[in-house]
Amino acid sequence: MIIDDLLALRHMTRYRLAVQAGIPHSTLNDICSGRTKLERCSAETVYKLAKALDVSMEVLTEHGILQTKRERAYEYGLPEYLQHDLDAYKEGLKNHSSLLDCLWGELYGSINLAAITEGVITPEHADYLRQKFLFGGQP
Repeated sequence: MIIDDLLALRHMTRYRLAVQAGIPHSTLNDICSGRTKLERCSAETVYKLAKALDVSMEVLTEHGILQTKRERAYEYGLPEYLQHDLDAYKEGLKNHSSLLDCLWGELYGSINLAAITEGVITPEHADYLRQKFLFGGQP
């Protein structure tokens, strides 16, 4: 996340940024953790963060938009077997399938096959898919 990178460069904590920007600490934590997308924040919040970090608003928002586009691209154009297993896993989640553990294993194997054995997706791409779909966190 770009905000955490900027904080590290400035040797600043999230708490200090929240205070200097005049926004609730919980709001900043939600943004940094990915629970709240920066693109969905008010212009005032983005302005306050940019000012406190001494960067332009565009630096914060353009990075977020590029991140979102990259993430969307990571879910399309997959090898056919991987796309099939991803779709089956998503459907299993949606329908509360009793075979979810099997679908999970199939998807995990397909991601590894595509990344490690065949090299048709990058390790970063594979990590994104694993994190988002298998380990339930934000990539």
